[in-house]
Order: sequence, then C-alpha cells, then structure tokens
Amino acid sequence: MTDRIPVQPSVFAAGAVLWRRDPAEPGRFEIAVVHRPGYDDWSLPKGKLEVDETPIMAAVREVGEETGFHARLGRQLGYVVYPVPGRHRLKRVDYWAAEAMTGRFRPNREVDQLRWLHSAEAVHELSYPMDQQIVRRFGEMRPDTTTMIVVRHARAGSRAHDDSTDDRIRPLDASGRRQARALVPNLLAFGPTHVHSADRTRCVQTVAPLAEVLDTPIQLEPTLDDETYAADPAAGRARAHRLAAKRGIRVLCSQGQVIPDLLADWAAKDGVSLPPTRNAKGSMYVLSLYDGRLVAVDHTVGPLPSAD
Repeated sequence: MTDRIPVQPSVFAAGAVLWRRDPAEPGRFEIAVVHRPGYDDWSLPKGKLEVDETPIMAAVREVGEETGFHARLGRQLGYVVYPVPGRHRLKRVDYWAAEAMTGRFRPNREVDQLRWLHSAEAVHELSYPMDQQIVRRFGEMRPDTTTMIVVRHARAGSRAHDDSTDDRIRPLDASGRRQARALVPNLLAFGPTHVHSADRTRCVQTVAPLAEVLDTPIQLEPTLDDETYAADPAAGRARAHRLAAKRGIRVLCSQGQVIPDLLADWAAKDGVSLPPTRNAKGSMYVLSLYDGRLVAVDHTVGPLPSAD
C-alpha cells in the first residue's frame, strides 16, 4: 500500500504580484519576476510563514527580502496548493497584489535577478503554471485600486458579566487587547493613513494601537455603532461611502450588527460577491475600490483566535 498525500496543506507560504507603473508608459503596469539560483527558476516573490506570522505579514516580508522593495498590499489574488516535491505534504501559498513603494533591488542569497515585465511577458517567463495562473488573475482587474479596511472590534467579554456597566464604555478584555496589538502589523501591510471608529470604547481600543504607531488621531463615527446604525442605516452607509471616497487609506472599526448589513448593501449596489465569513471579533475586511466603485471584498480572520 502506498502512502497518500494528506488532503489538508501542512506547509504555508505567502507571496505577491509586485507591481509598478511602467516608467515609459504610465498607463501600463509592470510586475516583478525573480530568478532563484538555487532552483534556477523564475518565480513570483514568496516564502514560508515564520513562527507567529500571518500570511499577510509573510507576503510583505518576503517581497522585501527577495526584491528589496517595501510593498503596500491591495486585493487578494487567492491561493494555490501543490505537493511539496519529495515529501507527502501539501503546500498552500496565498497571494496579494502589492504596489512597490520604495526600495531597490540588490542581488541576495535567494534571488540574483529581478525583471520588470508586462503581464503577458511575465506569464511567458515564469517557470510554473501556478505562478502563471496568479498573474492571469492579477490581470483580470486593474491593480491601482484604493483600499479601505473595516475591522470588527476585538473581544470585550460579555455585558452579562457586569450589568452595571454602560455598554457604550465596555472595554476590551485581556484577549481583546492582545488581538488589538496583533492586528497592527496586518493593518500596516495595507499602508493605512487614517483611523476611524464607532463611538464605543471597545471599538476605539481595538484601533488605538494602530493609531499610536501611525501617530494619528482616531476620528469617531457616531453613525456607525450598532444602535445608531439600526435607527438610520442610510446615514451609516452614506458615511462609510464618503470615507471610502476620501484620499488616503482608511481603517474603520465597527460592530457586529453594522458590518454585515453595510457590506451586503454596498456589495449588492456595486455587483460584488462577498466572501463567506463568521464576522468574528478582530477580523478585517479589505475593500478594494476603483473609480468610486467597490470591486472586491477580501476577509481575513483575526491574527489571534476570537473565541466568540
């Protein structure tokens, strides 16, 4: 009897389609492909997750290590699963579109060449069909989308444990505070510039560590807490749309009854499918918009368990 490859992946990695505007034709885009001398192949920048690292964090780190560029993530491009050569294990690699912001390539231990190519050229150059598949998916939608991130607040215990506490000021519990801190590097991967929060203590505390790192104030959003939104959902939806239309990359923290309705209405309006999700505490939704329209919604569970 022969051993069988396990059904579930046991090795996890992440990477990105790193892109920039063509310096000669700013209306076109180039993507980076890298040559790995150890394998003598042409690949997209990617690598295995380190201990306590999420795929989002790994994608940014691997791009930096292999290409020398600091990347700002955008929409998610899905994942591929394949057998690890010579081992009875499966490997999963998650990919994002990532804009090259600053930096320059220098040959290193893993990568000795980098080429900037248009998508069709890159598909021809890449050594593996799975990388080619990701590049084709990248080409299905413009990469120069704008991003808004909607976060559900982290754990705050149960109001039933202390009926005397005004629910508006119920704070995060110890697990929630850990979730809030762990969210920071995952949010930073998308290059946030502004922080917004429903007018609830647990929402403000969820994004406070991010605001501290960015050295920016948290702007309160009174139309986007559960009770106010339920009374006037149109006002909450309009406010979220206005935030998305502003310059910069906005992070908005809200509550469990607001987020599903807000996103469902928005997605229906712009013809976008929403990913299946439990809307767990500490999870985040990455909204990609182009020319004022929502074009994709990606959901990422929190970096730490929610235990809702």
